[in-house]
Amino acid sequence: MIRLPAVSGYRLPPKEIQEIVDVPPNPSYHLSPRRDRIMFLKRRAMPPLSELAKPDKILAGIRIDSSSNMRSRMSFYTGISIHLLMDDGSLGPEKVVHGYPDGAKINFVTWSPDGQNVAFTVRYEDEVGSDSNLALWVANAESGEARPLFRQTDIRLNAIFELFVWVDHSTLLVCTIPSSRGDSLKKPLVPFGPRIRSNEQNNVIQMRATKEMLKDLHEEELFDYYATSQLVLVSLDGIVKPVASPAIYTFLNPSPDEKYLMLTCVHKPYSSIVSYKRFPKKVELWTVHGRFVRELCDLPLAENIPIAANSVRRGKRLIRWRPDMPSTLYWVEAQDGGDANVEVAPRDIVYMEPAEPLNGEKPHALKLELRYRRISWCYGLHALVYEYWHKTCRTRTWVISPDCNDLSPRLLFDRSSEDAYSSPGSPMMCRTPAGTLVIAKIKTNYEGTYILMKGQGATPKGGIPFLDLLNITTGAKERIWESGVDKYYESVLALMSYHPKCEIQLNELKFLISKESRSEAAQYYVSIWPDKKQVQITSYPHPYPQLASLQREIIRYERDDGVKLTATLYLPPGYNPSKDGPLACLIWSYPGDFKSREAAGQVRRSPNKLHALTTFPLLWLSRGFAVLADPTIPIIGEGDEEANDRYIEQLIASAEAAVNEIVRRGVAHPDKIAVGGHSYGAFMTANLLAHAPHLFCCGIARSGAYNRTLTPFGFQKEVRTLWEAADTYIKMSPFMIANKIKKPILLIHGEEDSKVTTAMQSSQFYDALKGHGVPCRLVILPFEGHRYAARESVLHVIWETDRWLQKYCASNSSSTLIIKSSGEW
Repeated sequence: MIRLPAVSGYRLPPKEIQEIVDVPPNPSYHLSPRRDRIMFLKRRAMPPLSELAKPDKILAGIRIDSSSNMRSRMSFYTGISIHLLMDDGSLGPEKVVHGYPDGAKINFVTWSPDGQNVAFTVRYEDEVGSDSNLALWVANAESGEARPLFRQTDIRLNAIFELFVWVDHSTLLVCTIPSSRGDSLKKPLVPFGPRIRSNEQNNVIQMRATKEMLKDLHEEELFDYYATSQLVLVSLDGIVKPVASPAIYTFLNPSPDEKYLMLTCVHKPYSSIVSYKRFPKKVELWTVHGRFVRELCDLPLAENIPIAANSVRRGKRLIRWRPDMPSTLYWVEAQDGGDANVEVAPRDIVYMEPAEPLNGEKPHALKLELRYRRISWCYGLHALVYEYWHKTCRTRTWVISPDCNDLSPRLLFDRSSEDAYSSPGSPMMCRTPAGTLVIAKIKTNYEGTYILMKGQGATPKGGIPFLDLLNITTGAKERIWESGVDKYYESVLALMSYHPKCEIQLNELKFLISKESRSEAAQYYVSIWPDKKQVQITSYPHPYPQLASLQREIIRYERDDGVKLTATLYLPPGYNPSKDGPLACLIWSYPGDFKSREAAGQVRRSPNKLHALTTFPLLWLSRGFAVLADPTIPIIGEGDEEANDRYIEQLIASAEAAVNEIVRRGVAHPDKIAVGGHSYGAFMTANLLAHAPHLFCCGIARSGAYNRTLTPFGFQKEVRTLWEAADTYIKMSPFMIANKIKKPILLIHGEEDSKVTTAMQSSQFYDALKGHGVPCRLVILPFEGHRYAARESVLHVIWETDRWLQKYCASNSSSTLIIKSSGEW
């Protein structure tokens, strides 16, 4: 007989942990396009389970809330406040956006291009069940007064895809529900017919996941019903004008000169194995006055994109407006048919042409040897073009002069994407009067064209964010700012200086900076040059003062094969290893793939950042545990070697090195070390308990995939199929050696996990473990996905984990210390 647990229902963790988890997050910020105002958006901590339990429709890879005709399970804001940014860097008086009902849920908050207004949506909880509980509002930035945008009450919004965009400072393009749409479709009692999937054309179609796709004709009709929109142009005074015909619009993109609308929609035939992102896609060009200009492309269904990394869709992709020009289009086309396995040169071509080219005018072309990644534009003078290749980790940056055909591209950077130490950073951007983003040009007394590059500044001592002044003509650079290293971690968030042509004097720079330390919460500052004076504009309290004095250290050690490793070691406040002895310890990690030993050993963390206890494992500091967070578990495949062919050996070697180091330091009891992880970290945990049981007393595995034969077309960075690397798939699968696991393991999974890590993976692994007498426990969380969102679920997961750790790791009370809410032992 199988006995049910004596106590059922959702449980709460100890008070000292619950107090930390329930701390609400600080507001997020949004700068106005002209950098003269800053908007703060209030947030809540976690949603209740009742929100996740609300019925929704799962169609073509998306979840739909039918009552609001928008995506379900969306987070939201609870309030908006706006401040002027004064010339001295200080904030002006707070203007609270008001006028909407109390308790409303706020989404899609967007500045107008001139920063004078803010558009956002409001949901009304008291009208759940109706089909009109989502409304578009607009607020005046100066007064904070908000009002509904549409005068007509019969206009309903469609927020399944992109809901609205600003066309100019006083007009929005909005997706609405067609007036002709009838009542919701009912599922027929008798199906239209059997579900049939056919490949009689001998196509090679390899998919990693097919969950949540369209299953039958009824679901196709439902997708049409909820996703079809009628576009309308609406002015701030409420005048409405329909544009184009109803369709399933997924992307709305007005031109910078406010003359054209680029509209992207998907259409039939649909697919039962891919999401809407691969459905047939049409891109059309219209004028803002409703005149059809031309069709840019109509791409067929893309079920057969190869699973090899760097494979892409055939035909035109990433069609965009140049942000530095009035109405110039650019796009990319693969020359290898989208198949990264095909050897061809060039690999990609970037094309560029005006919205309405003259007869016979051919688009300009830029040929790339690697796969296109992105372009950053700099007002016609220059642009930075990025290309990369996954297999070799090579990334290159080119300087081009897009409007000067006689100038050849010049190579600016050629490096490994894995090499964090050599990263040059990314260009600082500024807003144009049209609201688009371009590279800021820095005016100096020197010859050449200068821009600013900001980077994380990875070094052997830890991350030291920086700003470099880069001459893109010569490639010469000068470091003009970097974070301190003794106490604070500072990082540049945004350029605050504004100029209509995005030309900023070097001695007139102004930045928004984040500044934090190990014991101080991150605050925002405005840094004003040339004296680099910093003006603090926020004063957030420490989120968990009871652990403000915890001990934190980046530790360095080596694997037996000489690979350098790092981890962050956390110890409870006041703990002294020589006095208190070794503690129970929780190790929490996630393996990473690398092509070189050198890159695997680089330090990618900072010792001066505030600890984020809400990232789960650090919560057990409040229970007196030592925590080893994110020890590097590199799986290295140099040259032509496939990293996963030596996955188990490298996994064990990395874990042994981490355990040996914390035991050597005297902070962890060798018999009281638990290991855990989420997703691929859960996969790691199960393998370590199977192959290295001498290292750990128990494990916690959340949302993992344990049987790789159920993911036959690759996983993580493994691009070989099961039939190409059967031995590797089987050897890496802890499910296949469940009989070797002896240590207790806690399995947790969201019931509605839509990734390749379905809940079935944990259920089958639990059955295999139980069938061999392994001490194990399986927790399936209703309504949860790959990551857990509801407060009830999160707190219960913490309770389960704490119970597991106390029972199987810290059973000897002398090995742990309990912290009181006052911070005393």
